[in-house]
Amino acid sequence: MRKQDFSPSILDFGPVQFYLARHFGFCYGVENAIEISYKAIEENPHRRVFLLSQMIHNQEVNNDLQSRGIKFIMDTDGHQYIPWSDLNPADVVIIPAFGTTVEIERLLLDKGLEVQKYNTTCPFVEKVWNRSEKLSVDNYTIIIHGKPNHEETRATFSHSAQRGHSLVIRDLSEARLVGDFIKGIRTKEEFLTVFAGKYTKDFNPDVDLSRIGVVNQTTMLATETQAIADYLKGVMIEKYGSPDLSAHFADTRDTLCYATNDNQDATYRLLETDADLALVVGGYNSSNTSHIVELCERRFPTYFINSDVEIKSRDEIHHFNFHKKKKVVTENYIPEKNPVRIVLTSGASCPDTLVDRVLLKVRTFFENPKTVEKLLQEFDRN
Repeated sequence: MRKQDFSPSILDFGPVQFYLARHFGFCYGVENAIEISYKAIEENPHRRVFLLSQMIHNQEVNNDLQSRGIKFIMDTDGHQYIPWSDLNPADVVIIPAFGTTVEIERLLLDKGLEVQKYNTTCPFVEKVWNRSEKLSVDNYTIIIHGKPNHEETRATFSHSAQRGHSLVIRDLSEARLVGDFIKGIRTKEEFLTVFAGKYTKDFNPDVDLSRIGVVNQTTMLATETQAIADYLKGVMIEKYGSPDLSAHFADTRDTLCYATNDNQDATYRLLETDADLALVVGGYNSSNTSHIVELCERRFPTYFINSDVEIKSRDEIHHFNFHKKKKVVTENYIPEKNPVRIVLTSGASCPDTLVDRVLLKVRTFFENPKTVEKLLQEFDRN
């Protein structure tokens, strides 16, 4: 099988060059979710149409859906905008790409609402659920690598908890804590305190951490999920030995989302360039976009923006510091040199048109750049 090429594309406008990630923007799950949402609007002109929460973590897409009459029932953390009591069987409810919990799905069904016709849950999220269910049936505890308040993680936790025990961990440092409990370095009481609110009812670490499988929130860094799985696998080998490994640790590498992997692999190739800065476009509450920002920050001054509107001029950019969860302003972010080399990419919930608008706006800050038409002609000749 031919090895996939993740090397970036270079758009050379003369005084400014853009390194575009080979893979960025909408994945299949997002495209499918948006298509179904617009279909729901078209097919139900005289009915109220609701989304459980944001369709995807992109404000432009969500604003457009709202402008067409869709109402959000809750925010991304599960706080209600519209009480469940306001819904009736004549309403249309769209389940977003992240999926929803078993409890919410049952609530909608009990109210007489049809939930499958406009269910846009990503197939890769459902793949994680199906794998989790199979592991639970085989008495494995599901370790979910994710953000506890993220709607996809809440949904995965709910589905995996139907048949067995589950635990949500945020990162490798929490995985190391779990390793301490498995090895008996820490007590059951400490576990129940450290991971309060992140495990299923009646969870007993002395018993339920003896047989585990790791799955992830599909927007998390695949390399981190794999590092967590490799670490916990090593702990199980240390405690139980290699011959008995399969009785205590399940291989779940097949649950990692290909689109997230491709975007992240393409970002790693961007890090090999000699760019002067990076512009990452996406929703500020987008998990996968924030991970791309994290990667770019390792190598370049990186600016996380949700659209071209955030770029005020060559000398001023408004961007999001996701570490501190606040907007900041940076001046003189473009260096005085020729050419300026800029990494440009986006998250899986960002429309390509937003990336285009960013590129075209930044291009205007430079004297005598090549026209887009001329650049396209050069590509055609090559």
